Amino acid sequence: MLNTPAVLQSKLDARNLKQMIKEPTRYNSKSVNTSTLIDIILTNLPSKYTSAVFNQDLSDHCFIVCVRNGSAVKRPPLITVKHSLKHFSEQAFLIDLARQRKFYICTIENILTGCITAWYGNCSATDRNALQRVVCTAQCITGSELPVIQDRYTSLGRPGVDCYSQHESGAAVLQLQFLINEGALVTACADDTLHLWNLRQRRPAILHSLKFNRERITFCHLPFQSKWLYVGTERGNTHIVNIESFVLSGYVIMWNKAIELATKAHPGPVVHLSDSPKDEGKLLIGFESGTVVQWDLRAKKVDFRIYYDEAIHSVSWHHEGKQFMCSHSDGSLTMWNLRNTARPIQITYPHGKILKDGRKESCKPILKVEYKTSRNSEPYVIFSGGLSYDKSGGRRPTLTIMHGKAITVLEMDHPIVEFLVLCDTPYSNEVQDPYAVVVLLEKDFIVVDLTQSNFPIFENPYPMDIHESPVTCTAYFAECPPDIIPILYSIGAKQKKTGYSHKEWPVSGGTWTLGSQTYPEIIVTGHADGTVKFWDASAITLQMLYKLKTSKVFEKPKAGEGRAGELVEEDPYAVQMVSWCPHSRLFCVVGISAHVILYRFSKHDANTQIVSLEVRLQFDSEDVISPSEAENNLCFSDPSSPQPPGSPGSGTQDSLPCLKVKSRPVRMPPGYQAEMVVQLQWVDGEPPQQITSLDINSAYGLLAFGNCNGLTVVDFLQKTILMCMGTLDLYGAADPYQRLTRSPRKNRQSTSGLTELSDNQVSMDMERSKSPTSDHVNGHCTSPTSQPCSVGKPRITGVPEGPRLTRRGPGRPPFRKAQSAACMEISLPVSSHTEESRENSFSRSRSSSVSSIDRDTKESVTTLQFGESYGRKGDALPTACLWVGTSLGVVLLLPISIPTEEEERMEEPITMGPSGTVLMLKGSVLRFAFLDCGGALIQSPYEVWRDPNGPEDPDRPRRRKLINFSPSSSQEACGDGHLAVVCSEKQAKVILMPTQAVLFTHNITESSFLLRADVVSVCNSVCLACFCANGHIMTLSLPSLRPLMDINYLPLTDLRIARTFVFTNGGQALYLSSPTEIQRLTYSQEMTDNLQDMLGELFTPIETPEAQNKGFLKGFFGGNAQTFDREELFGEAAAGKASRSLAQHIPGPMGLENMKAAAGGVVGDLARARIALDQRGERLGELEERTALMMNSAETFSTHAHQVMLKHKDKKWYQL
Repeated sequence: MLNTPAVLQSKLDARNLKQMIKEPTRYNSKSVNTSTLIDIILTNLPSKYTSAVFNQDLSDHCFIVCVRNGSAVKRPPLITVKHSLKHFSEQAFLIDLARQRKFYICTIENILTGCITAWYGNCSATDRNALQRVVCTAQCITGSELPVIQDRYTSLGRPGVDCYSQHESGAAVLQLQFLINEGALVTACADDTLHLWNLRQRRPAILHSLKFNRERITFCHLPFQSKWLYVGTERGNTHIVNIESFVLSGYVIMWNKAIELATKAHPGPVVHLSDSPKDEGKLLIGFESGTVVQWDLRAKKVDFRIYYDEAIHSVSWHHEGKQFMCSHSDGSLTMWNLRNTARPIQITYPHGKILKDGRKESCKPILKVEYKTSRNSEPYVIFSGGLSYDKSGGRRPTLTIMHGKAITVLEMDHPIVEFLVLCDTPYSNEVQDPYAVVVLLEKDFIVVDLTQSNFPIFENPYPMDIHESPVTCTAYFAECPPDIIPILYSIGAKQKKTGYSHKEWPVSGGTWTLGSQTYPEIIVTGHADGTVKFWDASAITLQMLYKLKTSKVFEKPKAGEGRAGELVEEDPYAVQMVSWCPHSRLFCVVGISAHVILYRFSKHDANTQIVSLEVRLQFDSEDVISPSEAENNLCFSDPSSPQPPGSPGSGTQDSLPCLKVKSRPVRMPPGYQAEMVVQLQWVDGEPPQQITSLDINSAYGLLAFGNCNGLTVVDFLQKTILMCMGTLDLYGAADPYQRLTRSPRKNRQSTSGLTELSDNQVSMDMERSKSPTSDHVNGHCTSPTSQPCSVGKPRITGVPEGPRLTRRGPGRPPFRKAQSAACMEISLPVSSHTEESRENSFSRSRSSSVSSIDRDTKESVTTLQFGESYGRKGDALPTACLWVGTSLGVVLLLPISIPTEEEERMEEPITMGPSGTVLMLKGSVLRFAFLDCGGALIQSPYEVWRDPNGPEDPDRPRRRKLINFSPSSSQEACGDGHLAVVCSEKQAKVILMPTQAVLFTHNITESSFLLRADVVSVCNSVCLACFCANGHIMTLSLPSLRPLMDINYLPLTDLRIARTFVFTNGGQALYLSSPTEIQRLTYSQEMTDNLQDMLGELFTPIETPEAQNKGFLKGFFGGNAQTFDREELFGEAAAGKASRSLAQHIPGPMGLENMKAAAGGVVGDLARARIALDQRGERLGELEERTALMMNSAETFSTHAHQVMLKHKDKKWYQL
């Protein structure tokens, strides 16, 4: 110690303390010898400390440093594996256990999906064709459609902001680059084209395009607040594009200049481009082969080169610009320091372990890595992939978050396409402080919260999970009651799962509006797993309101147990159709297993015993014979004759439904609560046929459904089967084809039974179909005064049923099990001549001849409609009726007698029966509707909703409140009667009731057939909207049936469109355009005019944050990033022009020169004014630039003139 007093030194020696600072710390520049030491750092272990003194000439006091030498104890990393249970389905889990075949299918799909995502952008045309053949082969093996790379992009902002755009070329989008806070977007597509999108308008449009002709685009990078875009190509070259003019610069970084001359191999495509956070004049280029080059843009030379054995997939900088991290194909992460580029300073295998033999586990490639620093914690290393092959066999795609020593693995439900880390600052040379990770999956979009230790996900306000299970049916309801959406939302909010982040949705760009003419709209989707979702469609975007799981009504099926075991590999709960009354809030669901579930809405939870009714509804087509044949032939053999195997009575599981309803009371939460389940039974060892039609009426308390065997009517107030009979039994003597059933009936009381119904036999019809109140056994209607009507094949009294001589006729196709509607992705044949192909196609054009009827195997009930109508021609007043339409184009009418008093309604039976054929049409009947004589639509009567579990007031007993829209009450000056609109696949008719006279007829199509028809209200009028199989959307006026519109919109390409296409009021429609997207459309000019106001603003300019002030000391030591003028390097004056053959500039269809023809009106005027301002600003800018050039030229001339004057100032005239 310098000049240490003896007393102090003795005390230090006594305590074994040593002074670490041994150099002067106060520096005297005038006299070095007078420098003094004024700092004391004492320690008893000098070997563990290192000290130093630095003189920076900043003050008379030097900097001192004392560092303790030591090493932290290396602890093993903490690995936390988390499973995403967002879409967990217990039924799907059981199915996976029962059928391990799906494991191999998923494995093939995951491998191919990941490879397509990684390879497709870098493949040549030949490679892509080969890859497509591999995909086709995999589709044949797995039997399922593999996902494709999307050829479109979607912009999402704050909740409600949603914009969909698509490239006209249909090329896949490889990369997106936002011009931050400038309202523009650059997209790089697989056809080697760059597009510049303008996001400052409500409908984004392409301003410029740049098509590369000789090279393929592999990677793009746009620095913050820069107008120069770096473009890497497959050949290894790097080009530079001016964003403003969208033309190539003459500055090119060739691959052969980036690598060493001694290198013989090509480095491969460019997979990464980024500028150094420390110096924007340094560009880091990563090649696929493992070569990384830092290029000095000013000096046009290489600063350093890095060579690594494994291929590189991505690179990420540390914010200080002194080191960066690379991800490789062997599942490793390497850290490189710019001071020593010979080898990496760190190599880690996050998911690879060292085996017993010393080898490393082989791991999957890490496709992307992000290295982000934080002020208050350890850095974040976030990457996708990298799992070992042994562990990833049964796992889903993963996103790994390494934070310090902890490693968290997040499993995803779908393959990861891309992820992006959201940070607090847009500047790459500042501490990033990440707070969220945005992950784009092939069928989902999630955001992970990084600010919480368990990394929860944000609740997604967008309907990304509409395809959580395949959509099997849709329903669209416009002009709903205004209180229904808030009620469903409040109930659905209680269903939300826990585990979400408590913070708000982090993406908050854009604004949205509802428009000036919005009304409540709800979309209902049914799914293959039995779930039903209610969506708010009042705005442009969808918002899920409520989710209902129909599978909770049934017991969990076990593989190989009962009839459900035969359907376990399919979707036994798949929703086939729905019927919903928004006013009474009754909801009915039809499942693929031939079951119907009735739900009532309640705001209170309840313990409910679900009522289960089973129906035996079976009718065989070979039982139809001529009347003469019926007199001579019998279809039953002697009762004592032996029964062959498989005959009726030999099966032990007949008369059983496909699913088992829970027999115990079930606690149901608020919302829709199951009240009753009706199921069709197995008959003769075959499952029941799928239900083809459904209607429910809350005012009548009746539920009706039908299939190819017959019709069933259920009284859900009394919980009984009101009617269950075959289709032929509905005709009786009024059958226009005079068909009789081969199966003999019971001993008739008279010769005029169900086969001889007429208008004069009302009493017998009503008596025969009385509601069974006390003798309902096993779903059979056993009224004591009539024969059984629950079975389509009545039996003879006293004669036991024996085996039929032939169970299948020679023309009947073999029975095929009913398959899930979600799996009906088949191509539609243009024409077909066999019965098997006719069942699988929509070519159901039928003639009215008897010969064509004989060729049809069964006549199914295709549509049902309850309403107030006239049951017979002689009726003076309308009554409750059920209209029935069949697949042969026949319309039947069943009048219903319902007690008027509420007490009698709950006790007295309801009577109903057929009244004969009303009329016939070409093709299957699709839709019924009723109009008054003035052409106004008559709504079906309904019951006003009341909470079934609400508290009761003893002073005010609860009574049913019915709203009845009777034809006689809806019109006073138009006289008696009403109009009935009937539409089939080929034809539409308007008939006058009760005379049943046809007023108008229109043949809609001859060469094709209709898939959907609805009577809707548009612009205060009513019309018939039709969607044809040839893609035409047509509207017809009512009641005159005059064509109003015929547009060729969309051809039928698969059954998904036919299954989900629906019309609604307001001139709107929707369908499922892909397995993951719902397409809404409008054919109303009023809605089109309002659509522009409903679109949200994508771009909302905000103030750009200022760069962080590094401080004087940080800048003195070289910590600030160096900036440079890119225009000086890449501009045409310095770099020249690029070759015209390299890329072609394509002006956008919505550029400034074409935006003059924008929409008219106020919006168009505003657009033209904005364009004029932009053009004026451009002219002023050009004028300012020209003025600046003239000033520079004048200054240059003045300088030269002054120099000439000085040169010749002192010379004589003869010396010049």
